[in-house]
Amino acid sequence: MLNEQPAVDGIEKIAKETPDLTEENVQKLIELFPDVATEVRDPVTGEVVKGVNPEALLDRIGKTAGGGYPVARERYQFTWPGKRAAKAEARTPIAKTLRPVQQRSKNWDETKNLYIEGDNLDALKILRETYAGKIKMIYIDPPYNTGHDFIYKDDFAKTVDADKAESGDYDEDGGRLVANPESNGRFHSDWCSMMYSRLLLAKDLLTSDGVIFISIDDNESAGLRFICDEVFGSLCFVGDVSWQRTYSPRNDSQGLVNEVEHIIVYSKNPGWQPKTLSRTAQMDAKYKNPDKDYIEWTSSDPFAPNAVTHQGMVYAVQHPFTGAMIYPTNGRCWSFEQPQMLQYMNGWCEYELKDIDDAEQRAKVCGIASSEVRAGVKALVLIKPLDVSKAEAQVVYDRGHWPRFYFTRGGQGGIRRKTYLDSVGGKLPTNLWPYSEVGHTDEAKKEIKALFDGQPPFDTPKPVRLITRMLNIATDKDSLILDFFSGSSTTAHAVIAKNADDHGARRFILVQLPERTSGDYTDICEVGEDRIRRAGEKIRSNIETTNQQPNLDGKQQAVPDIGFRVLRIESSNYKDVRLTPDQFTQDDLDASIENERPGRTPLDLLFEALPSFQLEYSSSIATLTGEPFDGYTVFSVNDGQLLACFDANIPESLVRAMANHDPRPSYVVVAEKSLPNSAARTNFEEIFKQAANAIDGATKIRII
Repeated sequence: MLNEQPAVDGIEKIAKETPDLTEENVQKLIELFPDVATEVRDPVTGEVVKGVNPEALLDRIGKTAGGGYPVARERYQFTWPGKRAAKAEARTPIAKTLRPVQQRSKNWDETKNLYIEGDNLDALKILRETYAGKIKMIYIDPPYNTGHDFIYKDDFAKTVDADKAESGDYDEDGGRLVANPESNGRFHSDWCSMMYSRLLLAKDLLTSDGVIFISIDDNESAGLRFICDEVFGSLCFVGDVSWQRTYSPRNDSQGLVNEVEHIIVYSKNPGWQPKTLSRTAQMDAKYKNPDKDYIEWTSSDPFAPNAVTHQGMVYAVQHPFTGAMIYPTNGRCWSFEQPQMLQYMNGWCEYELKDIDDAEQRAKVCGIASSEVRAGVKALVLIKPLDVSKAEAQVVYDRGHWPRFYFTRGGQGGIRRKTYLDSVGGKLPTNLWPYSEVGHTDEAKKEIKALFDGQPPFDTPKPVRLITRMLNIATDKDSLILDFFSGSSTTAHAVIAKNADDHGARRFILVQLPERTSGDYTDICEVGEDRIRRAGEKIRSNIETTNQQPNLDGKQQAVPDIGFRVLRIESSNYKDVRLTPDQFTQDDLDASIENERPGRTPLDLLFEALPSFQLEYSSSIATLTGEPFDGYTVFSVNDGQLLACFDANIPESLVRAMANHDPRPSYVVVAEKSLPNSAARTNFEEIFKQAANAIDGATKIRII
């Protein structure tokens, strides 16, 4: 939640910037170790604030990464010039907001999808307030480090001269100490810093069972692994997927031909397991039904491992055709316990449990001395004479539909176990994704070319099938998916297509910096937004065409959410009033109640307030009409969960209408200019208190 400011006449005031994560961390440390708290003077404001005494903290912990030796002791780590600044950049608060851009959106009122225009570092900081712990899957395809400057210019990006001084690539006289310092130093450092700060924030957004997929090439794959190990933890490393990106490698390449790209996968917590994939016809081909059972099956090993720890499952089973005693192979046991096994064998003829004094044989199977084997484990033996039992078993064999454990070679061979097709589940995903299964770069270019009438506006898209593979193994039907390097919006295309395929309600949040582009589009954001429109309309058209076909038995496929709200990152809707007393003029004091920036709309103000109430930017928004709302703009968010009005000097009649609204609002937010003086604010509070006594539950009131 946004950090709250001091109350104004008892009404809490909403902050105008994202939280200071450094302050959050300080508070957490002090809560754990109260004795490390100290007071320091803020070098900017001059105020005395709480801090952490580093020496006291080290003494409290009792051991450092250096094992008690001086901090400068060498240790295993991955670092680069600018790393500390990148970490600080992730914690630094910003006074920015998301402004709605309705004219570039599609299905504004109904959609739950978001498209954010702006720097993704800012976007992640803003999204963290509302979406922390809510994102099931993140996919990013960041710019690869090709030895050139890239467009994400954060505060920690350094000049060449600064990098020379810090990195040690040059001596005191300016001479080179390493070959090709442009690629070995500055660009690697800038790329690592750019990714590090963003991944620190991205981790906070993932659900406890969330996962992130990161596309990367060979240049930075090793460094990315180190960064992710630090951010997510090495135990959360899921795999390094090799995507076969091309089906026709170039023969003019130098050295090894680049046929695959990496997809680095990390989970929020250790132990993440992917969902299985659909089975293929080739996988199912080995399942047969020679005995006319209820479903196809394949022959499996009847034994399981760990005999010595499962001695109750080490016993003899008498063969119904030959009379021989069958034991598990050495070191193994039966895959079922005796009661279940007895039921299966009774499907051939009558069996009973009987002590046959076979401790020595069972001990041999377990690999232990006969004195150590479990006593009292009986065998499954025939009740009737062998010739009678054999005749009964032969009838079963000739009839078909054999029991779960059956005998090979017409009943005269060894014992095997049936594994039924409906019990094996799907295909486990591997770390090799061939183009035949997930597409290749040429397929991706053809996809976007077809959407844009043969004139593709984007050169390096990813294939929809590649993102679909990730959705298949990492999401549920109602999952929220984030892509904060969204490019041509392949992720949105894949989410809509997947929802159409399995009737899902997945939602996406895309973030893209509006980089300039050539052709008919001004920037990449226009390309991405137009692709979502075109892909969504194509999917809708295909569904409607299918629904019109005869013989569907009334089964109409629903059109998924093909819309999106466009939001743009801009400065706060409010002027910067974070001034020290000596910086205020009388004009500033007189104008402080009118703190909105020119040109900002009530809807803009509402969107800046939403994070304070943990309300998502996709929340439903309606404008209340009729008496006494006529002439005022009063928003109802999520059917009255939040009521908001930012008009000046709102009358008492409007306040009473908001206080008594049905359903009763959980939150109400107004602007400072709505209640211009202490008397108005006191009256505002009193009206809501009276309503709370009349109607069960109290409304939280905020002022922005």
